[in-house]
Amino acid sequence: MVSYRQPGTVLTDRVFSVPLDHARPGGEQIEVFAREVVARGREPADLPWLVFLQGGPGFAAPRPVGRENWLDRALRDYRVLLLDQRGTGRSTPATRQTLARLPTAEAQAGYLAHFRADSIVADAELIRPQVTGGAPWSVLGQSFGGFCAVSYLSVAPGGLREVFITGGLPGLATATDDVYRLTYAVVAAKSRAHYARYPQDVAAARRVAAVLADRPAALPGGGSLTVQRFQELGHALGSSTGSHRLHYLLEDAFAGTELSDDFLYRAEESLRYGSAPLYALLHEACYAQGAPTRWAAHRVRAEFPEFDALAALGSDAPVLFTGEMVYPWVLEQDPALRPLAAAGELLAQRADWPVLYDAGQLARTDVPVAAAVYVDDMYVPTQLSLQTAAAIRGLRAWVTNEYEHDGLRVSNGAVLDRLIAMARGDV
Repeated sequence: MVSYRQPGTVLTDRVFSVPLDHARPGGEQIEVFAREVVARGREPADLPWLVFLQGGPGFAAPRPVGRENWLDRALRDYRVLLLDQRGTGRSTPATRQTLARLPTAEAQAGYLAHFRADSIVADAELIRPQVTGGAPWSVLGQSFGGFCAVSYLSVAPGGLREVFITGGLPGLATATDDVYRLTYAVVAAKSRAHYARYPQDVAAARRVAAVLADRPAALPGGGSLTVQRFQELGHALGSSTGSHRLHYLLEDAFAGTELSDDFLYRAEESLRYGSAPLYALLHEACYAQGAPTRWAAHRVRAEFPEFDALAALGSDAPVLFTGEMVYPWVLEQDPALRPLAAAGELLAQRADWPVLYDAGQLARTDVPVAAAVYVDDMYVPTQLSLQTAAAIRGLRAWVTNEYEHDGLRVSNGAVLDRLIAMARGDV
């Protein structure tokens, strides 16, 4: 272990060996990296542990600088473990480079099938005794990290002292198609709200879409920007500043009659999957339980003709943006995914995904749980979150429109502070 200091904190890098397949503990091993953070001066203190599960899937834990954001509040009470979920960050990576060692697409897909919430929870339970000496720890799950926390409550509640969830209560037995039916409706509303805030963007987006409909643009990193990928820039609209950032991107879209280099570079930064290929490859799989997803977002999109950009260009309708949806064409359009396209298709057709949640166990849990549910959450449907909140025994839900999906990050600790108080019965 290596320790070092930042302003107000002491950090320790830790690496753990875990089985790729927890059903075969003696088989192939991978590494999981975690960063311990404690307030400076409290290093010797016997503090309870709080493990942070990042949103995603496929994103590494935050790289902190001092006591920024929610970490400042957490460090008042806890020793924090920032977990790079398997395949991300400094854990054994799962990318086009590392997966190239596997001889077939079938082998790649089989390998990637071990990177969902169930395996992440199994990693955490294997790591926990090495970190806490066997004591239960607290879990903070943001977005997909909340999905992992609910799975944790289902299969290993004895490892949990308390659970905090922000924007991450999943449907317990909801078909993937139904998830997208709900999210498409919210995304359409977010797009229209954006245009109400910035009416000049209606014409700006139509102009960009018209150029791309005539000829897709080459992106600096080697991918291509089609009309459909342009619409995917709406992914940001569910965050606190996303509408404003999208506006500034659109207002600088052209250099004369051509799409500007600045626009293409910034669009690529928002769209590329090179730093998180697992997000694209396993995004729908994080909902799957016993049935194939078969590119649910793509199929369900046909039920919402207002997202047809070419039809909008042929009328006076605005070009609507899409949200947290991954479409099959991205496997060929993104250079980081192209070598994994066949494996991605196999994952979309996979039918034997294990069940992630145990409704019976959740109904009898005695672990204190507090969850922030954001009204009109663009990424995790509020209706499903409220159903799940009612199904978890003793869960206290804070339903709020004060924050968007990124409330944990932008609230300067206020969201976490409220959840801690709720779990303790102080509010």
